[in-house]
Amino acid sequence: MNKFSDIRDVEALEKDKNFNEHLNEKTIYSLLKKTASSFPNRKALSFQIESKPGSSSETFTWEQLLGDVTRAANTFRNHGIGEKDVIAYILPNCSEAAISFLAGSVSGIVNPINPLLEPEQIASILRETKAKAVITLAPMLKTDVAQKVNTALESVPDVKVIFEVDLVRYLSPPKSWIASLLRPKMDRKHDATILEFWSCIKKSNDILDFNDNESDRLAAYFHTGGTTGMPKVAQHRASGMIFNGWSNSQFLITEEDCLICPLPLFHVYAIYPIFMSCLYSGAHMIMPTPQGYRGDGVFKNFWRLVEFWEVTFMVMVPTAAAQLIQQKVDADVSSLKYAFCGSSPLSVHQFKEFQKMTGLRILEGYGMTEATCMITVNPPDGDRRVGSVGLRYPYTQIRILNCDKAGKIIKECAVNEVGEVCVNNPGIQVGKTYTDADKNKGLVADKVLMRTGDLGKLDKDGYLWITGRLKDLIIRGGHNIDPALIEEALSKHPSVALAGAIGQPDLEAGELPCAYVQLVEGLTVSPEELIDHVKSNIGEKAAVPKFLGIISEMPLTGVGKIFKPDLRKLAIKRVFDDALSSSGSPAYVSEVYENSETGLVARITNSGADEDLIPILSGYIFGWERDQND
Repeated sequence: MNKFSDIRDVEALEKDKNFNEHLNEKTIYSLLKKTASSFPNRKALSFQIESKPGSSSETFTWEQLLGDVTRAANTFRNHGIGEKDVIAYILPNCSEAAISFLAGSVSGIVNPINPLLEPEQIASILRETKAKAVITLAPMLKTDVAQKVNTALESVPDVKVIFEVDLVRYLSPPKSWIASLLRPKMDRKHDATILEFWSCIKKSNDILDFNDNESDRLAAYFHTGGTTGMPKVAQHRASGMIFNGWSNSQFLITEEDCLICPLPLFHVYAIYPIFMSCLYSGAHMIMPTPQGYRGDGVFKNFWRLVEFWEVTFMVMVPTAAAQLIQQKVDADVSSLKYAFCGSSPLSVHQFKEFQKMTGLRILEGYGMTEATCMITVNPPDGDRRVGSVGLRYPYTQIRILNCDKAGKIIKECAVNEVGEVCVNNPGIQVGKTYTDADKNKGLVADKVLMRTGDLGKLDKDGYLWITGRLKDLIIRGGHNIDPALIEEALSKHPSVALAGAIGQPDLEAGELPCAYVQLVEGLTVSPEELIDHVKSNIGEKAAVPKFLGIISEMPLTGVGKIFKPDLRKLAIKRVFDDALSSSGSPAYVSEVYENSETGLVARITNSGADEDLIPILSGYIFGWERDQND
């Protein structure tokens, strides 16, 4: 394994070779075969449906995983999935999700989809990718995934085959008996053929029936966004997928390691830095519960799970870190080497508290779905700068630029000057990021760089610091306010578990800073106290929130990021309702929704004349419309 202490170590790895010259295995399948040959009896993958340490689990060795992936790939190919065809899986975490990812990328183009999405969003992705087959859950108690997929397929006639995964097989009597007896009934809304996942796979050969094309073809589609509106679909080539596993295996992970992954396998963070690193190195990946961190008892049992599985690497996002800080370390976690943290910057307060509580070294990193994930990571053998997302991965280029809407460079930013982060690496297809060509317009800077939409800066040693999102900036009367300033100040309060800052609409300033917080369970604090706390912990007077709301549960994406569009919806409804009420209008906001062309729009229920609303609402930067059901 190579040392990684500063940028010179990255440069040494790049010397005299391009990335492809490092790769002896050019495809996902040839890499899996090599790992299975090198470590046939080592544990590859484990899944347990419940969170209690020692509860029933299923483990595959690398040899066993190769056999089932081969059989699954043959099955998919035999049911019409050629190398340019798409097979989607819409599953919670389980062994079948991991097998489906690998087998789908071997037989065709695999398309993981978030099972928490609404049917119309699932249908939109399936139509966008022209999927021919879907792997999803059989109807089961306590989940509506099968029902949502059934509804989605009503408007996706190209899907001809459904492979159903029955999670009842993971349950023991009497739970398995009850789940089977009380299985929900469902009226089919599509004409696709329904097949049982394992019954089909067990009939297939354990030697690949078709040629494993070694060209650097498209092997995966991942959607980004999609918790509101229609998602965009990023396309990934095999070399970019392997790049993530190769990079981490150069500096961090070996076959001796065990990685616990409570993140969803429909997201790049779980698939590439974690699962692909295991695939490349021969390490062992653990998945606790179908819902990962959202699963019942996972936070409560987390440290004991680490002890039980002898975990060496854990992976988290800032919202998970905020929850784990509240859990006493009630187990021997001495096996742990590092905690990976990504998806959004960890606050300095959370970083220090987590490290103080666990004694564990945190490696913050930065990645994007559009980049086949990883771009930077803090060096394990060097200076881990709190608040920074670290140094670039090998064969990665980062520049901080100011660009116009078309991507033309206006200015290259100096050291420590904030601008837009623009990148290139083996996982990026410049100009071909998304399946929809229209969505690639304006994404390219200087012909070779992808614009990320993230704001950041590079220090003199090459460390990247993410300061926010272009679209998340709060613009108060032309003055840019970074929401991270507010969130960092709030996170220092002992009663605050999670904090999200946004801009709320204002007639004079356009936007004013606003914040919502979720409190630590069992603790209380008033909004006024929290605003006073921000005032004493922030240097920018204009950034002090004009409103602070305490909510019972922070809206999160499937991977655990704070989902700010939902916070904006709360703010728009509150501000518009207040404006209407104070003007004596009987109207009120019935819904705030995202229009794909105009952004967030308030629907107004109004018993009076619409022209009466114009002087009240027309000055706000967010649009509104009459509720047609009114």
